[in-house]
Amino acid sequence: MIAASQPLTVRFGRLPRRGLILGLSTPRVVCVAGAAGTVIPALTWMGIVGALMSAPLWLSFVALAFAPWNGGAAVETLPTAGHFLARRVRGQTRFLARPDAPRPAGTLALPGDACALRFHIDGPSGAAMVHDPHEQTLTAVALIQHPAYVLLSPEEQGRRVHGWSRSLATLANGSTARIQVLESSLPDSGRTITDWWQTRGSEDNHQWAVHQYQQLMRRCAPSAATHRTLIAIAIDLKAAAPAIRRSGRGITGAAAVLSREMDALGSTLIGAELRLVHWLDETQLARTLLGAYDPGIDQRPTGPLHSSLSAAGPMAIHEEWHRLRHDTGYSCVLWIREWPRVEVPSHFLHSLVFQPGVRRTLSITATPVPVSKAIRDIRRAKVEHATDAMQRARIGAITDLADAAELNDVLDRERALVAGHAELRFTGMVTITATTADDLEAAVAAVERAAIQCGCETRRLLGQQAQAFTAAALPLARRVS
Repeated sequence: MIAASQPLTVRFGRLPRRGLILGLSTPRVVCVAGAAGTVIPALTWMGIVGALMSAPLWLSFVALAFAPWNGGAAVETLPTAGHFLARRVRGQTRFLARPDAPRPAGTLALPGDACALRFHIDGPSGAAMVHDPHEQTLTAVALIQHPAYVLLSPEEQGRRVHGWSRSLATLANGSTARIQVLESSLPDSGRTITDWWQTRGSEDNHQWAVHQYQQLMRRCAPSAATHRTLIAIAIDLKAAAPAIRRSGRGITGAAAVLSREMDALGSTLIGAELRLVHWLDETQLARTLLGAYDPGIDQRPTGPLHSSLSAAGPMAIHEEWHRLRHDTGYSCVLWIREWPRVEVPSHFLHSLVFQPGVRRTLSITATPVPVSKAIRDIRRAKVEHATDAMQRARIGAITDLADAAELNDVLDRERALVAGHAELRFTGMVTITATTADDLEAAVAAVERAAIQCGCETRRLLGQQAQAFTAAALPLARRVS
């Protein structure tokens, strides 16, 4: 008798919460020290009266250190709030395109810190490559097709997961700076399905199969969605400098190096049963960027400006504290703060990916970590754990299970490095887009519920929605801070 195959499960480590002293970050320690430095001299010199007189000051320090704000201490969110306020005072939270002021040749028409991005059309492949002169990266985007993963057998699922992990490991050991996977769900009216049935379907409503299919179309067509998967790969021009010099120097040499990484990605995806359809050219990438800012572009006729990257940008942007307004829509970016902490199946994101009636983009960015840096981080984390344990023992504090679980995650990372595996840091973000502010809030609530079903904890990014939108909704493999 053949035993049934066990389903493939995965588990993620906890988000590290190490600090300077007893798990407190440096800003929180400074606030605690400020409170102690205020109340102790006041008590010494004037007693209770001095403590009461100085209460507004030392209570403010205590509130900054321990009052929660956006999922963290107030003092840790305060720099973001100050930066947003300064940008708002200077008028940097609003953007209006100026057709009368043409942009420099070869640059993308994006707002904010993405305005410096340049594009290069590779001659041999025809792919549109995006050059970031500040981060020193060069990026190309591929369109991927794949079958329904959840309908496969456990053996087939395990084989494809293993193939995808080998693809990531192969790219992580080269000059790759980042790998970004974008899975976009675009609401569809269902006209394609209904039109096909009206053309080729049967009109005999007395047949049981015909009746059931018509009921299925009436129920599911309004919530139908089109899914699109993109993979953006960015190479580090500094790390690839020797190869670029051998390939002709300049942007041409960098494009040749990136082309080799593109070929390597295409070959490694075969093991994961993923089909690389093509690399996006200028027209396709321009349409992708425009669609992120203008959700209604698919229902309008296209013109020559929609095919040029020099004009593929928003007409207007208004960044608010908790959302972003752009062209014909509103958007909000959620950060996946915690991944599942228990054993979950490899398709644990199914509820989030197939959330009906919501226009959203799931972005997962993998950043390779050099082995030397990964080892230093692990040693630092182990020292911090040991120091915290000694401090807790000295003051008689109780050690909780969360510290032990975090230490086990660090040891698992160390074992993986010793075994020869590459270390990748994953950042997950979800961009939700709607046509009105009320629809956006309803969609955000639905996505947050779906994330809970997946075992993930999300947080709305406050005060940095514009920068997060560029990193999470656009296939540019941008660095996520």
